[in-house]
Amino acid sequence: MPTARSNGIELYYETHGDPSGRPLLLVMGLGAQMTLWRPEFCELLAREGFYVIRFDNRDVGLSTKIEGGPAPDLAKAMAGDHSTASYTLWDMADDAVGLLDALGIGSAHIAGASMGGMIVQCMVIAHPERVRSVTSIMSTTGNPEVGQPQPEAMAALLAPPPASREAAIEQGVRTWKIIGSPAYQPDEEELRERIAADYDRCFYPMGTARQLVAILATGDRTAALREVRKPALVIHGEADPLVTLSGGKATAEAIPGARLLTFPGMGHDLPPALYPEFVRAMAEVARAADGG
Repeated sequence: MPTARSNGIELYYETHGDPSGRPLLLVMGLGAQMTLWRPEFCELLAREGFYVIRFDNRDVGLSTKIEGGPAPDLAKAMAGDHSTASYTLWDMADDAVGLLDALGIGSAHIAGASMGGMIVQCMVIAHPERVRSVTSIMSTTGNPEVGQPQPEAMAALLAPPPASREAAIEQGVRTWKIIGSPAYQPDEEELRERIAADYDRCFYPMGTARQLVAILATGDRTAALREVRKPALVIHGEADPLVTLSGGKATAEAIPGARLLTFPGMGHDLPPALYPEFVRAMAEVARAADGG
């Protein structure tokens, strides 16, 4: 298994494309394994000249689990007490930079979805010299006044962990139907197969809880994003119920010169039908960053 030592932990990663291409690091979201960056998407990016790196964040998938710290207390964290945070998104950004170090990559284009968007925002703020361009997808700035979930989506996010594989698959399907794209519904049998495969690869709800507390402990990045001087793309679904559209708009408004690209009928997922448009926009911002 390809793993890299980074920031004191082990990260599982995979690559797509020619190593001489434009390096592109993909960062996934809350409790989500790198498998949500579907191979078909990575291959489309590789055909555009990217050397694509996808990886499992800490506390998810095949990467290190951060055990032995405080039990994550979400109620306290939501009330402003972040004492049970084992880490923050700044640490996760350092993980990603450490992966670039391990791969011998001085600087890369970076793209993140949901919490991954928050992590790449932290990367470009804390390590601007390592970033060529940044793409923030269905994410937000950390300002609690924007991007807040709709009640049904919040309930799905905070649902108790399922007690069995079968229950996990059913809960995953229910959640997808709540937060996914209303205009781009997946085939339910394929969806069940993907959820089952991810469950079999790794099921670790405690890591998701720690990541959620990390999000809350990181705070508002708006002021720091105003200092970013890198080409930036913000992608958001107009029908996103989990990180609502105001989060994407606030991100684009905060980063000077950022392009905002929104899609009607897109929820909190990455519909394959939109892959070509995502890839086209990401290639454009990369070319601008690299000078053509």
